[in-house]
Amino acid sequence: MSEQDWTIETICEALSAPSAKQRFLAEINRAPVHEIVTVFAKWQAIATSMAAAAERGRALARIEAETGELPGDWVDVTDRIHEEASRARSRGVA
Repeated sequence: MSEQDWTIETICEALSAPSAKQRFLAEINRAPVHEIVTVFAKWQAIATSMAAAAERGRALARIEAETGELPGDWVDVTDRIHEEASRARSRGVA
């Protein structure tokens, strides 16, 4: 999406998660006039990243549907993620 296409509505659409939309709308609605452009730019960058990630996911899904596997080398880090989550929970973070 080009810069001229971004609006509050298109940012909300790109965020997709209700909690992200609510946070964005809360921040943009509470921002003082002199900070609105900064808040908008921050969320535009977030929405751009999320839209790009979603497109990469769709492209990978197409490739997997066609070939039966994902391209590239993949390392299973499931155990490490579970350990980190467990440590975070024990600290009361998550």
